[in-house]
Amino acid sequence: MKQRSRTGYSAVNTTVAVFSRIIAIFAGFVTRVVFTRMLNESYVGINGLFTDILNILSLTELGAGTAITYALYKPIADNNIPKQQALMQMFKWFYRITAGCVAAFGILIIPFMDVIMKNRPDVENLVFIYVLYLANSVVSYLLVYKRTLIEAHQLNYIVLLYQTAFLLIQYMCQILVLVIARDFILFLVMHIVCTVTNNICLSAKAGRLFPYLNEKAVEKLPEDEKKDIYKNIKAMLMHKAGAVIVNNTDNLIISSFVGVTSVGIYSNYFLVIGSVRQLLDQVFQGITASVGNLGVTEDNRHVKKIFETAFFTGNWLYGFAAICLYELLEPFIETSFGRNYLFTSDIVLVLCINFYINGTRKAALTFRDSLGLFFYDRYKAVAEALLNLVISIILVKNYGVLGVFTGTLSSMVLVSVWVEPYILYKYHIMQPCSMFFAKYSIYAALTGTVWWLTDIVCRHITGAPVFVLAARALICIIIPNTIFTVFYHKTEEFGVIKEKARELIKRR
Repeated sequence: MKQRSRTGYSAVNTTVAVFSRIIAIFAGFVTRVVFTRMLNESYVGINGLFTDILNILSLTELGAGTAITYALYKPIADNNIPKQQALMQMFKWFYRITAGCVAAFGILIIPFMDVIMKNRPDVENLVFIYVLYLANSVVSYLLVYKRTLIEAHQLNYIVLLYQTAFLLIQYMCQILVLVIARDFILFLVMHIVCTVTNNICLSAKAGRLFPYLNEKAVEKLPEDEKKDIYKNIKAMLMHKAGAVIVNNTDNLIISSFVGVTSVGIYSNYFLVIGSVRQLLDQVFQGITASVGNLGVTEDNRHVKKIFETAFFTGNWLYGFAAICLYELLEPFIETSFGRNYLFTSDIVLVLCINFYINGTRKAALTFRDSLGLFFYDRYKAVAEALLNLVISIILVKNYGVLGVFTGTLSSMVLVSVWVEPYILYKYHIMQPCSMFFAKYSIYAALTGTVWWLTDIVCRHITGAPVFVLAARALICIIIPNTIFTVFYHKTEEFGVIKEKARELIKRR
């Protein structure tokens, strides 16, 4: 297979990732609109709730995926095939155990359905519907381990092409089921079938790309390497537990204290915000394996330069997107789903601030995972999760849905925003991080000012929701990006991005 540079791999992975995500978002949105129109709010609510429950159960994966992917970077760089075989054998068994644990714990939750649902919705076959969600989660772990080797070889675009193709097939089948039969159970069956088929085809592709996957592993991992992997898996379990509690308990708290209907309203906002986040996350997903390779082949100074460029890029992209979301969500939701699915502006503001701050963390998280630094900040995840739960539960009693999202924001600012870059600078870059935080403060202050100016202009736009959406979109594209370009065009990070772009254009 023809080898590319890290920049080349990152470019092709990111390009395919962005376009794949755009297609998936559009198709998913159309499916969601049909879903909302064909079925009532109760189905929308239980869809969000059951998805979050199974995301929590995914804790049984223990973070093995990230830990073993990191362990693969060096043997891939050294072309050490026996070591790769041994790691993949370990990975296979981890995922088989994971599938069994998810199934077991998922079944144990069934007797407690009434506890996690305030005002249980009047939906037929509710337990069977939950079992179908559980089945889809379990089968998603089977054969998927081979995908990791493709991604670790910086070939993530192959995985994305397969995923996008089967996702489109899934959405088309689901839309037909909704329009013709309005059958939620058959809707879920289509999801399971496409998940299984995608895993089978991707596994076969991995076998063709790397024939040694089909051979029996001869070499066994040395005990010290096993201990390192287990240590990293334990650390990733803490990170995963923290992330799941922070990101996937909002629906559970809203369902328990406010009601399932509010979960349905939030699900639509989550669909839009989550889709934009997934799209932008592909920029960092595309460079993950390249950063892993960077860490084992380059010095710390070069790593620092690339990290700060990635952080700058993330701040611009997520800042611009947060401004757009705040100004466009109301007319978009009203046009797509109806006024009965709208939140108040204060709730939307907190959701968008959460989106922005989460986005600015992506660079540090990508480098932390790719460079294998997840052991050093393992307690950070636990502290953030506990703070999130405590603050959200306290605030939800007086402020409802707004209190839940404020709890998430508070825990993130108090812990993760400063711990993650501190760990990167201390244990890999080996320099003080004071200058990084100074830049972060400048970036955040400028983003806030631009946000305020854009909102002043957008508030003068009134009329039909479609007109408001189009006019505000144009304003949001022009004002933030113009001001960012004026302020940032002479920075070192902006210069690095321009240079990388020129290199890629010359290669093409």
